[in-house]
Amino acid sequence: MLLPLLLNLRNLRIFRLRLAFLASWRHTITTMTRDNLLFAIIGVLLGFIVGFIFSSTMNQRYGPGATATIPSAQNLPADHPPIQSGDSQNPQAIFAQVQASMKKAREEPNNFDAQVDAAKLEYQIQRYDQAVEFLLKANQLKPDDYDVVAMLGAANLEGGHYDMAEKWYKIALTKKPDDVGVLAGMAYMHLQKGDAKAAEKAIASLEKVDPSNQDLPQFRDKLANLQSAEKPK
Repeated sequence: MLLPLLLNLRNLRIFRLRLAFLASWRHTITTMTRDNLLFAIIGVLLGFIVGFIFSSTMNQRYGPGATATIPSAQNLPADHPPIQSGDSQNPQAIFAQVQASMKKAREEPNNFDAQVDAAKLEYQIQRYDQAVEFLLKANQLKPDDYDVVAMLGAANLEGGHYDMAEKWYKIALTKKPDDVGVLAGMAYMHLQKGDAKAAEKAIASLEKVDPSNQDLPQFRDKLANLQSAEKPK
């Protein structure tokens, strides 16, 4: 009778040890999960902050009435078509703004302004493919809106989709053939593609409209390098 009692006591100790282990393990996992979640949130907020700072510099260079040249992520032309942005805010406000804008655009697919606003925010945080997605919806709603067409060229250019950028830039030029920003974007795009012949034509068009354009010297230098590389050795 003593032996079963001892076995029961032993089993009780083992059971308590297992409970203690499970409690400790659960606490550890919970702590790790909270820490990971905290790091993820901090990472997202930092990403939005960096994106909005980038957007601010983009706006100063490419926005309406911009005069100073500020380097962008890809050193785009100074007269690149504008993608407007808002003022920088605290991370919580930025996060709330982005979430609200995306939610509204998704829930109101026929709301032109909502699609454009969402596209601008996606552009600002350098999610160019998503920006194109919203801009295409906006273009379906208002096919004749010139700003959306120009922004489709810009967003595709930033995303590295040169063929699509060329398509939208050409549409923009049929509407406003003397748009310096679009002409500069076309020249830059052809230089990036390595198409010296098309780049030369685009640069000539830009120079004809704006002979003193500040991007012309660097465009000519890049064109000369392309042409030199194409010559047989």
